[in-house]
Amino acid sequence: MVIWAAELRRAMKSGRAIVLLGLYSMFSALVLLVVGFVTRELQAQVNAKLAESGGDSEMATQAAEQMHQGVLGFLASNDAAMMEALAKVPIVVLIVFKISLFFLPAYIALMGFDQVSGEVGPRSMRYLTVRARRSSVLLGKFLSQATLLVGLVLIIDLAIFIYARIINDDFAFGVLVLNLLKFWSATIVFSLAYVALTTLCSSLFRSPAVSLVFNFILLFVFWLMDSVGRAVSEENVLRFLRYLSPSYYSGNLLHPRLAEFAMSGAAYVAFAAVFLFGAYGVLRARDL
Repeated sequence: MVIWAAELRRAMKSGRAIVLLGLYSMFSALVLLVVGFVTRELQAQVNAKLAESGGDSEMATQAAEQMHQGVLGFLASNDAAMMEALAKVPIVVLIVFKISLFFLPAYIALMGFDQVSGEVGPRSMRYLTVRARRSSVLLGKFLSQATLLVGLVLIIDLAIFIYARIINDDFAFGVLVLNLLKFWSATIVFSLAYVALTTLCSSLFRSPAVSLVFNFILLFVFWLMDSVGRAVSEENVLRFLRYLSPSYYSGNLLHPRLAEFAMSGAAYVAFAAVFLFGAYGVLRARDL
């Protein structure tokens, strides 16, 4: 706990948290603006075509609802239970959530690539390990990164939901709060494995730059495994590659059924445990 508190204070005092918040905010705002613009343009085109064909407001509402259901079905993989649970959530929130999950691992890598290598390179790690066990140092650094990420994600998610409430009058406050907690929890569960992966990559090398490059390489490999595993037929043995990628299990993080969510959550906890044990093994064997 001492290491965790000290690392968290250092991260806050260094100004890194402000920079990371700014990057996350800029990215989320850009996605919101693009998605909002595209949505408005599509709706305007639909309304214009209905007006040309003599359609009334009821037909326009039906067309908008059909478009909403189509996009929702695509984002929820046509899962009926998930579509029903997310029916009251604005599409813009769902799209930002899906896009954020794609870029969040890279963001996490930028956030913590030097958490261990930044101490091992200049050999300042030896002063920490004199007063604390290596496992305690590693766990403290992991928890400080996770805590910082929890706060940053909560701030951004809150801003996204407030924006969605402003542009959607039918987005009730109770629904907003419930789904804010749901989306925030899903993002944190998803992020656990990638925070642990960044800790592992940072433990493998003495140079923070090399740790960052290797982290990005692993993220690409995981993405490629997931993509290939999904693309091939069910008879192809390569389909099993997707099960080795953390991103494969993100589909049910918003599922209303507890069993479905628990399976995804357990997968991310398992990945995080494997990466952390690997990081501990490397740090334990390293000559500091």
